[in-house]
Amino acid sequence: MSALELIIAAALILVLAYRFYGSFLAAKVLVLDSSRETPAKRHYDGKDYVPMNKWIAFGHHFAAIAGAGPLVGPVLAAQFGYLPGTLWILIGAVLAGAVHDMVILLASVRHDGKSLFEIAKKEVGPVAGVATAIAIFFLIILTMAGLGLVVVNALFKNPWGVFTIGMTIPIAIFIGIYMHKLRPGRIAEASLIGVALILLAVLVGPYIKNSPLGSYLMLSDKTLEILLPLYGFLAAALPVWLLLAPRDYLSSYMKIGTILLLAIGIIIVNPRINMPAVTQFINGGGPIINGKVWPFICITIACGAISGFHALISSGTTPKLIANEKDIKLVGFGGMLTEAFVALMALIAATTLMPGDYFAINTKPEIFQKLNMQIVHLPQLSKLVGEELAGRPGGAVTLAVGMADIFSRIGGLRHLMAYWYQFAIMFEALFILTTIDAGTRVARYIAQDLLGMIYSPIKENKSVGLTVLLSAAVSFAWGYLIYGGDIKTIWPVFGVANQTIGALALAIGTTMILQRSKKKIYALTTFLPMTFLFITVLDAGITNVFNVYLPQKQMVPAVLVITLMILAIIIMVSSVIKWISILSKTRKAELALENE
Repeated sequence: MSALELIIAAALILVLAYRFYGSFLAAKVLVLDSSRETPAKRHYDGKDYVPMNKWIAFGHHFAAIAGAGPLVGPVLAAQFGYLPGTLWILIGAVLAGAVHDMVILLASVRHDGKSLFEIAKKEVGPVAGVATAIAIFFLIILTMAGLGLVVVNALFKNPWGVFTIGMTIPIAIFIGIYMHKLRPGRIAEASLIGVALILLAVLVGPYIKNSPLGSYLMLSDKTLEILLPLYGFLAAALPVWLLLAPRDYLSSYMKIGTILLLAIGIIIVNPRINMPAVTQFINGGGPIINGKVWPFICITIACGAISGFHALISSGTTPKLIANEKDIKLVGFGGMLTEAFVALMALIAATTLMPGDYFAINTKPEIFQKLNMQIVHLPQLSKLVGEELAGRPGGAVTLAVGMADIFSRIGGLRHLMAYWYQFAIMFEALFILTTIDAGTRVARYIAQDLLGMIYSPIKENKSVGLTVLLSAAVSFAWGYLIYGGDIKTIWPVFGVANQTIGALALAIGTTMILQRSKKKIYALTTFLPMTFLFITVLDAGITNVFNVYLPQKQMVPAVLVITLMILAIIIMVSSVIKWISILSKTRKAELALENE
């Protein structure tokens, strides 16, 4: 099958969904109101609450939500073939993910920029609020650990990549000062300078690699596992305009630009998708994902279709940047659909590799030998990029190779494949690090809210000391998991936790719509995807616990998943009780009117 056919079909579906379904949600279901003052203006403090231009808000939100999920998830799910992943990305993003992000973003804006668990407490009840808070904290720590491991696997012993990614931090700080202090309002000017400096860092990379400095950048995995939490700490502790917002904004240009470049490359090269539509692993027993295509396709491809982590950003940093409620359609709904397109590009890049090459990269050598598959182009690809590619699981390297292969097949560019590969590695690491910085900041907010439940003055405390202390604590928590874990133990737990929060966020959204909408039937926009996702994560969680974790005596992930399942059931039961109460009151009011 031609990759071009998939791109055209996906682009049409996503554009039509934004134009019609997004507009329906904005006008009828959520009733966005441009005359309402947003929290960013009401609580402006120049630090966390800062009204932003809608495109900067979009850039931050997209950069924050689009972490490893839309890149790594589709690559790993390619084990099942290209068709299951394609269907889940398109259907899930339009009917579930974009709705989820837009509804929670509005909910937070209407609740004064509060976090998801504060919204749950107010909309559903105190029990649901506490359960949501605990579940969210589990998720965000697991998310940071899972994404951090992907960065480690992509950058260890890669001085070119370490230099490029490292340079994005001082560049972002410079652009933050430039836009906020030196040349306020000069967004286009700052953008051009920032993107040019990042591209320059990529081009200078091979010279740095071969210089005396290169040996100092040949970092081990353990060194990176320490440095990443330190970066998360800085991003969470510094003012949002200084590092987080400009870095995310610049990264969004690189992300969207690279995806568009990949789409153009696919149009020019028109590569064939070599992975079959479905593989023999759809019934389970795969070397990358052991379970069946359902429910595991839905928890493996998370952020590209629907992700509970997005609810943390939509009720964390982003609502504090929204200057006008009308921007929520672009930022929330549009951001998710853009991410779905990214996920599809990642899936295409992975499935254009020969199946044997794909599995050789994504599995350990001893596992690959048991598959009896033939390696085709991998030795040549390894020589072209200057690295041994086999036996590097996690998805990041597979995607980088697939992208580099497509780019380098454009006329006369094959000799530049090493550059394309490192550019793709930088592109992936940028995606992930922008989620890590925003996620760590959101974790700080949540930790402060949780401590505020024990000692109320902490909740409103904005002291620098508390900010630094909580930023350090949450960075240490996910850094500890990285230092002692691996992708096979953390990613499955992250997937279950992520989609559990997604289902719970949709339940909270359902409650909000039932509370406020004149037409209760509009609540189906969140209720139907919530029901599907809740059943999916329960099935996946139970399967993981009893078929994987307990037989292999992996007690920590087993306990985490069981705890999440219990919390999810508590929140769902609380939500159903609330819905019955709302509908009962509505019915009584209608009967009273009829009797008058």
